[in-house]
Amino acid sequence: MDTTPNLRIAFWGTSRISIIVLEEMAKEGMLPSLIITAPAKPKGRGLELTPSEVKVWADKHNIPTLEPAEIKSEEFAKKLDSNWDLFLVVSYGKIIPRAIIDTPRYGTLNVHPSLLPKLRGASPIQGAILEDAPVGKPRDAGVTIMLIDEEVDHGPIVAQEKMLIENWPPKASELEETLGTLGGKLLVKTIPEWIDGKITPQEQDHDSASYIKKITKLSGHIDVDDDPERMYRKIRAFDIWPRAFFLFKRGEKEIRVIVTEAHIEEGKLIIDRIIPEGKREMTYAEFLRGQR
Repeated sequence: MDTTPNLRIAFWGTSRISIIVLEEMAKEGMLPSLIITAPAKPKGRGLELTPSEVKVWADKHNIPTLEPAEIKSEEFAKKLDSNWDLFLVVSYGKIIPRAIIDTPRYGTLNVHPSLLPKLRGASPIQGAILEDAPVGKPRDAGVTIMLIDEEVDHGPIVAQEKMLIENWPPKASELEETLGTLGGKLLVKTIPEWIDGKITPQEQDHDSASYIKKITKLSGHIDVDDDPERMYRKIRAFDIWPRAFFLFKRGEKEIRVIVTEAHIEEGKLIIDRIIPEGKREMTYAEFLRGQR
């Protein structure tokens, strides 16, 4: 049953976790009236113009979309209009100007996949996995719903929920699915309470905030002779992008070898499966046999 029948909600999102949250909203009949996502980008070897996953999802559910290249433009402002009750932001990918986030009657809520104020920034899932935590032990992770202000992940907390993850660390794709689902369920529970004025936002403890370093293509580089647990965490954290890799010297040439599967055994990093540059995925043992 639709628990928000009279609300005009606009959803801002671009990446996979946005879809996971939208799926939880759809289960409760809480679909937004509009979805704002990033414009199509060239992808693949043929550089074919490809819409975001969120755009594809929106079309499937017959939800209107906007794909602005520049959200500060007058053209976008005219299309967006100002008659909104609530904005929801889940991994949109751009900082939304204050003039826009203040537009809705009930403000702009953000689902952030960390226990704020810890792990502020664009890649909290990868950041959590990269943290120096014991491999193979249980660990807490969680999500926060906050009221967005003009600073990054700085606004007051509206709701927060944590869960215990067994056998840390999971792959980033697994943790994204887990926290996206948790965040979506928490969001559909929180929205009616927020609208009814039953929630008082709580200021974050800014003195205990931590931040995630920017992830680049080179962030995935590993040294197979370096600290095994640290390298293993990188392999797990970068299973989606940029992918963990090492450089292998073949004759006079160095090739990039992506590591897709690995494990820790007796304190050592054991590489299981790889994708050598220009080749198919194979076992690491198979790759090494081919170098003899």
